[in-house]
Amino acid sequence: QVQLVESGGGLVQPGGSLRLSCAASGRMLSMNVMAWYRQAPGKERELVATITSGGGTNYADSVKGRFTISRDNAKTTVFLHMNSLKPEDTAVYYCYLGWGSVTNWGQGTQVTVSS
Repeated sequence: QVQLVESGGGLVQPGGSLRLSCAASGRMLSMNVMAWYRQAPGKERELVATITSGGGTNYADSVKGRFTISRDNAKTTVFLHMNSLKPEDTAVYYCYLGWGSVTNWGQGTQVTVSS
């Protein structure tokens, strides 16, 4: 069983920065994908960024150039560095870890961008 524990959300002013963290524990395949998704009120959950165990990354167009996803050397913690935050980035951010048909989700952390 895999557990994902997120941290780092909060309230920030437009133009500000936040860093989200997600620590994975339990049995997992070494070759996997970690990602961040987000869900705003009344909207569907959407992909924000992904990173493979090999370090390959992918970003939603809406966050390119502003957000950076990274993993620690042990590859069990994923980070999302968010810069130049906008009110439209307000959402619950969810951590994802998966391989093959296996999917694991964190409990979510709220990010609110408001003045």
